[in-house]
Amino acid sequence: MTHAELRRKVLEFELRARKTMTLVTAGAYRSAFRGKGVEFEEIREYVPGDDTRSIDWNVTARLGRPHLKRFSEEREQTLMFLVDVSSSTRFGSGSARKADAIAELFSVLAYAAMSSRDEVGLILFAEAVELYVPPAKGMAHVLRMIREVVAFKPRGASTGLACAVEFLMKVRRKQAFVFLISDFLVDRVVPSLRTCAARHDVVAVSVFDPREESLPDCGLIEFEDPEQGWHALLDTGDAQVRAAFEATARQRRESLAKEFRSASIDHLRVEAGTNFIPQLARFLRAHAKAA
Repeated sequence: MTHAELRRKVLEFELRARKTMTLVTAGAYRSAFRGKGVEFEEIREYVPGDDTRSIDWNVTARLGRPHLKRFSEEREQTLMFLVDVSSSTRFGSGSARKADAIAELFSVLAYAAMSSRDEVGLILFAEAVELYVPPAKGMAHVLRMIREVVAFKPRGASTGLACAVEFLMKVRRKQAFVFLISDFLVDRVVPSLRTCAARHDVVAVSVFDPREESLPDCGLIEFEDPEQGWHALLDTGDAQVRAAFEATARQRRESLAKEFRSASIDHLRVEAGTNFIPQLARFLRAHAKAA
């Protein structure tokens, strides 16, 4: 990708994020990522109508007049994104690759976080952690991360989910909202993710391509695993072959969903090449109600 193509791609995702941000942030984002507690704001003199339960009796006794403590909801949050850049994410059978859907998801959510004055951090991973951008605020920071997600070229090919989760646990000890975005083409969700979910509010977003779940009737097709490199020749004209392929994909989906449920992790499935923004907004609202 040339420098001009990269700038055009980043601008494209930024413009899409601007257009769709309102849909996500109009209640959905802010309710999903509201503060988990309260912080002290001020002590002021009591006025009739104030809640007497807020009176600070120590200050009242010292000053001889009723005073109360005021608290405000904690608003500013930290969002950490664990983004899969392994070779399998570059697959796409339609108008967009899974990597494009991942980049758009990240752009929309990061832009919404920036507009709400939240901090955003980024971990890119393939078979190991490839890039870490510590949490920060501001447009320049978000644009830099969008550029990394769009154009990063990983050294590894396979999906090292465990490495990414363990790295997050080391660099982020305070509670954060964590978005784990991947195609999750792994044997199982790693046990360390359960520990991560106990400390952080974790949301898993799995991006898929429909051709990974069903085969067309097109005769003999040679397949290549982008992460392991092996090749296989399948006769897609055979109904039994297609049925077995779909059964395997269904089993993988169900197993993944079960593991997320057991770890109390909210899970959203997104199809590459579709308009998933309304689906994302509904998911965030549901996540807020369940919190």
